[in-house]
Amino acid sequence: MDGVVRYWLDGEVREAAGVDPTTTVLEHLRGDLRRTGTKEGCAEGDCGACTVVVGELDPAGGVDWRAVNACILFLPMIDGKALITVETLARRGLHPVQRAMVDHHGSQCGFCTPGFVMSLYARAIGGRGAGGSIDEVLAGNLCRCTGYGPIIEAGGVVQREPAPDVAEALRGIRRPRRLEFAHHDGLHGVGRRWFAPRSLAELSKLAVAHPEAVLLAGATDVGLWVTKLHRALETVIFLGEVAELKTVEAGPDVVRIGAGATYAEALPALAELSGDIAGMVRRLGSVQVRNSGTVGGNIANGSPIGDMPPALIALGATLHLRRGDQTRDLPLEDYFLAYGRQDRQPGEFVEAVSVPRPIAGSIIKVFKLAKRFDQDISALCGAFAMRVEAGVVARARIAFGGMAAIPKRAGACEAAMIDRPWSAETVEAATAALAEDYQPIDDLRATAAYRILAAGNLLRKVFAETQLPTAATRVLDHADA
Repeated sequence: MDGVVRYWLDGEVREAAGVDPTTTVLEHLRGDLRRTGTKEGCAEGDCGACTVVVGELDPAGGVDWRAVNACILFLPMIDGKALITVETLARRGLHPVQRAMVDHHGSQCGFCTPGFVMSLYARAIGGRGAGGSIDEVLAGNLCRCTGYGPIIEAGGVVQREPAPDVAEALRGIRRPRRLEFAHHDGLHGVGRRWFAPRSLAELSKLAVAHPEAVLLAGATDVGLWVTKLHRALETVIFLGEVAELKTVEAGPDVVRIGAGATYAEALPALAELSGDIAGMVRRLGSVQVRNSGTVGGNIANGSPIGDMPPALIALGATLHLRRGDQTRDLPLEDYFLAYGRQDRQPGEFVEAVSVPRPIAGSIIKVFKLAKRFDQDISALCGAFAMRVEAGVVARARIAFGGMAAIPKRAGACEAAMIDRPWSAETVEAATAALAEDYQPIDDLRATAAYRILAAGNLLRKVFAETQLPTAATRVLDHADA
C-alpha cells in the first residue's frame, strides 16, 4: 500500500511517508517541517491561530481555495492538494496582508497574527466562504491583545489578488487510485488504517467490510476526538474524495445535499430555502469550520445540539442511507432514536439529505440562542415551518435542538395550533404545550428553566414577526450583515 501523502507547498511537491494517519496538519508543520509560524491555541478549531489555506482541484479544472483550521485537519486529508502557510506569504518579503497588519498596528504579542493573516489572505484571493464582510471572515480568529479595530482596518486596505496558479501541479500529483495505508502506533500498541475511496461504490464496499470504521468528512467533530479526547482511531474511511457525496442539486421542488458537501458549498442552496437558515448557518461556525464541516456529518453524528437538524426537520427533510448496494429513505426526524443512538445499521452511511422547498407564503423561522453571536454552541435552536390560511393555522412543523437528548419535533405544541386561529391566545396555549414535549436538562450553556422559557418566547417571536416588521423584533439579522 502506498502510504506516502503528497501535497504541494511553496512551489514543490512534498512527501510525508510512514505517518500516523491521525497526525494533524498542524503537528506536521510545527514538528516535521519546523514551520512554527502556524500556531496552536485551542486545538479544537475555535481560535483560528492555526489557520492555513488549502487548494484542491474542482470539477471544472480550476482550484478551490479555502481557509481551514490545521489543528483538526488530518495530514492525509491534504493528499493531492496545495497548502499555503504564513511562511509561504513571506518568501519574498512581507506580503501586502502582512504589511497592512504592521502598518495598522494589528499585532501586539503576535501569537494570533498568523491566523488573521491567513484568513485575510484567503479573502484576498477569493477563497471559498471568504466573500462576506471582514467581520464575518475574521469571526473564527481570536485576538486577546490588540482588539479587532486595527485588524479590521488592516483588512479593509488589502486589495484582491489572483490566486496561485497550481492546477497543473495538482493534476500532476493526483493519484490514479485511492490512498490506502496502514501504520503501527507503538505508543498505544495499535495499528491504524486509512482508506480514502474515490467513488460511492468503493465507499459502500469499504463501509460493509469495516463496519467498525470511523467515517470522516470534515474532521470538525472527529478531529476533537483525537486532539481533546485522545482517542486512538484504528480504522478511518475518509469521505472527502467521493465526488458523488459532494454534490448539491437545487431542483425546482427539492434541494438534495450530498453528505460530503461542506456548509460553505451548501450555503447558496440553503439560502434559497430560507434567509433564516442562511443566517443560522453563518453563525453555526467560522468560515474555517464551514469550509470543512459537512451538513451530512452534522446529521450523522446525532448531536442533540447540532444546529442543522432542527431546521431540516421543520422543513420535512428526508434522509438517504446506503449500505452496500441497498438504499433506504426515512424522515430525518426518525433517524434520531436516543442520545448517542441513530437508526443506522453497521456498514450503513448517510448518502444525502433531501429538503422540499417551502410552499410560497409559508412562515419559515429559525433562531439560534447562544452566549456568543458568532461561532458558539447553541443553548437552544428552534425552527418553525407553518402555513396560515384565512387566519387559521393549516400546517405546523416545529423542532428544537438543545431541548432533549436528540433533535426533536414539538408534537404537542403543533397539535395545540393546527386548525386554530393564528392568534396570541393560540400561541399561549401552544407555548404551554411545550412542557409536554420536552423536559430539558441543566448544563453549562443554560438551565432547564431558561430553555423552556426561551422556547416559548421563540414561538411568541414567530407570532410577533407575522404581525410586525421583522426589523422591530431583531437586534441584528446576520443574514443581511
